[in-house]
Amino acid sequence: MIRYILNSRSPLFWVVFHMALGIVSTLTPWVLIAWFYFVLLTTWVSLFRRTGGTFVPLVFLVAYSTSFELLARMSGTSPFVPYELGKYLLLFLLVFGMLKGYRRGYIGWLMIVLLLPGALIDLAGETTFKNIVFNLIGPINVALAVVFFSRQEIEKDAFIDTIRLMFYPLVSVLAFVILKTPNLETVEFNLGANFETSGGFGTNQVSTALGLGAFFVFLFWRKNWQLTGYRWLDLAMLLLFIFRGLVTFSRGGMIGGALGILLLLLLDSGNLVGEKAFKPVRTVVTALPVLLVIVFTFIYADKLTGGLLAQRYQGETAGTLAGRKEKTLNVLTSNRLQIFIDDLELWKAHPVLGVGVGASRHLRNDTKGFLSHVEISRLLSEHGLLGLIYFIILVGLGVRIFRRTRNEHFGAILLALFMIAFFTTLHAAMRTYVSPLLFGLSLLSVNEMDLIEEES
Repeated sequence: MIRYILNSRSPLFWVVFHMALGIVSTLTPWVLIAWFYFVLLTTWVSLFRRTGGTFVPLVFLVAYSTSFELLARMSGTSPFVPYELGKYLLLFLLVFGMLKGYRRGYIGWLMIVLLLPGALIDLAGETTFKNIVFNLIGPINVALAVVFFSRQEIEKDAFIDTIRLMFYPLVSVLAFVILKTPNLETVEFNLGANFETSGGFGTNQVSTALGLGAFFVFLFWRKNWQLTGYRWLDLAMLLLFIFRGLVTFSRGGMIGGALGILLLLLLDSGNLVGEKAFKPVRTVVTALPVLLVIVFTFIYADKLTGGLLAQRYQGETAGTLAGRKEKTLNVLTSNRLQIFIDDLELWKAHPVLGVGVGASRHLRNDTKGFLSHVEISRLLSEHGLLGLIYFIILVGLGVRIFRRTRNEHFGAILLALFMIAFFTTLHAAMRTYVSPLLFGLSLLSVNEMDLIEEES
């Protein structure tokens, strides 16, 4: 079925189809459940029937199926489509791919080994198996993605199709949010995340999905790849993703999307492989329509919220405006900095092996009971020195991707994917499919054959 979607002569049809899927999901989960298993089973059967390579078809299945994680949660498909679909399905498909022989990223095996001792330690005495899985499966999926995706070659068209498949379920999320949100003029905005404007679901996750969707639309528009088939409609979709993400008042996901867009503007100013120098005039001129959309969308959203949106992004709260609270970095990060500091205190006390997976929330002083939102601090507090080595390896992979941006046409795109994934770990840890999947995709080697002829 995925091949049928990609071979369609009308990309607009599938955008509209996924909008409709999101709308229907606000009424009943059964259509989404049926569509999900239909695609999963038909594609799975085709994988076993294939006599040639299965890497690209498997990547397509991974990208499309795991991207339904958020929509499945929002529409209440559990237990038929599990609540944490992305984690478990990604784990299963990556292991399947490695069993098929796609396992060149050997450093990923070391990353897995570094995580295992922490699963055997529990200094809090309160960690359950469920908590271990909840905290550990994200970084394990990242390690498996390193093993599976690293040094694998993929044709440019297949890479573009992979991004397209990740985008479609985000369109469904956008449609769901729009339909479930009441008239914005009746919403009572404040200086905190707004569940009314996120379709009644977790604002951080919805913001992450909408920010990622905005980045994908910008990428297709910037590279003149076909998304809806109409440039003006692509810009309209970009406006919707940005606007709906902004009014959730959850900043992390939107900043992540903006980071990806900024990196593309800075590092991908030319269309030809040989044009790698940053050309500010050309960059601004070619991106001007999108920049105007982003600026005016923010201005409109800020006006609609009575100026609260701008104050939210400035780190203001009701307490800071009333003079009861000082605007500090901790306030700006919604208490994430304090959790980070408390995690570092635990690491200082237990530097070698940490306190054990899932134990940090029970042992912190000022933020006891709170989940870690910054994955690096969780790795340090719960895995100790081994967690630090894991993090250094991850950063090293990013440095390697950055070096490739000078010589590869897709290098800037791969780096943008890596940075969005990395930034997501700073506000949502590794609890969704976004970080593992984007980390993996960023490690691909994209075959650029005939690229100059196609884009010129």
